[in-house]
Amino acid sequence: MGRNSKIIPGVDQTLLVKDAALLLPDPARRRFLAGGASLGALTLLTGCDVVDSFSAEDTLKQISKFNDAVQARIFNPNKLAPTYSESMIKRPFPFNAYYTLDEAPDVKAAEYKLELSGMIANKKPWTLDELYKLPQEKQITRHICVEGWSAIGSWSGAKLGDFLKKIGADTSAKYVRFICAEGYTTSLDMPTCFHPQTQMSFKFDDQILPRAYGYPMKIRVPTRLGFKNPKYVVGMEVTNDYMGGYWEDYGYNDYSGL
Repeated sequence: MGRNSKIIPGVDQTLLVKDAALLLPDPARRRFLAGGASLGALTLLTGCDVVDSFSAEDTLKQISKFNDAVQARIFNPNKLAPTYSESMIKRPFPFNAYYTLDEAPDVKAAEYKLELSGMIANKKPWTLDELYKLPQEKQITRHICVEGWSAIGSWSGAKLGDFLKKIGADTSAKYVRFICAEGYTTSLDMPTCFHPQTQMSFKFDDQILPRAYGYPMKIRVPTRLGFKNPKYVVGMEVTNDYMGGYWEDYGYNDYSGL
């Protein structure tokens, strides 16, 4: 769209930009609005005028993609998230989802199998007993939710990177996509999967992972916001294709690093 285009008559420019900014998750949305969001600012960023809600939406999506690329580029795979003492663990740890606890998946251990697909040499499904035999480590890290709250928890499980190597995953692939029992999906880039604190968690607070926190397996990623920590994981796919995710399809930043 050319620089000489005109604003549609009757369009409130301030409200248009604020409505479009709702597509961005916190904290990006708060930073954008606090920084004096305006049609002029969007025009400078894109080189074209923003004249309606569709172009504003497209512009903000481009900004979100740019933010993802910058965060991915500066990600340090060796920098650890802070760890904490046992006394700082939040008990009870908050339950958080887009459904109630009564509606959470009730996965049966005897029926569980972790299905593997995509760029993996050995796609044999893994039972829960087999997963429990993997070498496990414990971490006490802070879970940070995109909604603005946080809580410290204790998680025990196997390093995701070690598991990916064990099953012959193509580590040159771009993503690992996670499929969950309730239909939730999300993806992590390969460097984040191999971060030393990215974990296939089987326990919380030294007990078998409760249903509320993602039984039988949660992917714990302390370098990412909470919605990038999928629960009730029943499948992994190694792929070069980005397929979005439950919240990503609503406009949340894919990277969402801390």
